[in-house]
Amino acid sequence: MNKIVKTVIEWIVIIGIAFGLSILIRNFVVDTRIVPTGSMLPTIQEQDRLIVDRLFYQFQTLGRGDVIVFKAPEKSGSSEDLVKRIIGLPGEKVQIKNSKVYINEAELKEPYVHNIADYEYGPVTVPANSYLVLGDNRSESYDSHKWGFLPAENILGKVLIRYWPLNTIGPLEGPPADYLSAKEQS
Repeated sequence: MNKIVKTVIEWIVIIGIAFGLSILIRNFVVDTRIVPTGSMLPTIQEQDRLIVDRLFYQFQTLGRGDVIVFKAPEKSGSSEDLVKRIIGLPGEKVQIKNSKVYINEAELKEPYVHNIADYEYGPVTVPANSYLVLGDNRSESYDSHKWGFLPAENILGKVLIRYWPLNTIGPLEGPPADYLSAKEQS
C-alpha cells in the first residue's frame, strides 16, 4: 500500500471517529439549543443559545427553579422540545391564585417572573414521577397550566449556561436565596 493511500485511510478513520464522538457527545452528554419563543422572558431571550446537560443532571435531584429542556408531552400537541422552569415537584400541591404561585399553601417568591399569571390554576397535586413546569413569562407561556404535568421521562436535560449573545454568557440567574425550599414545605 503506498504512502498516499495509507494517509488518506488514516484521515478517513480520524474524521469518522471525530464524527462518531461528536454524535455521542451531543446525544448523551451535552446539547445546544436556540430558544425560539419569549415564554421564558426575561430570564431567556428569544434566540438565546443554551448549553444543556444531558448526562450529569441524571445523577442529581432536579429541584424547583431548575430550567430544563424536555420533549413536549403528547397532550400538548407540540412536536418541538420546550424550555421551562420546574415549579411543582412530585407530591406537592400547587395553586395559582391572585397572580401568585403557592406550593403546599406557601407563596413562592419569583423575582424572575416577567409577566404575571393572568389565570387561576389548581389546586392540583403533582403526581409521582412528574413535574409542573411554567415559563417565566407566565401569561404568554404554553406550559403545564395548559397541558398538564410533565412526565419525568420527557426531560432531556438541564440548562447549564447561555453562550450567546456574548454579553450574557454564563449561567442563568438562579432562584433567590429565600426561594421556597423542600425543607420549608414539610
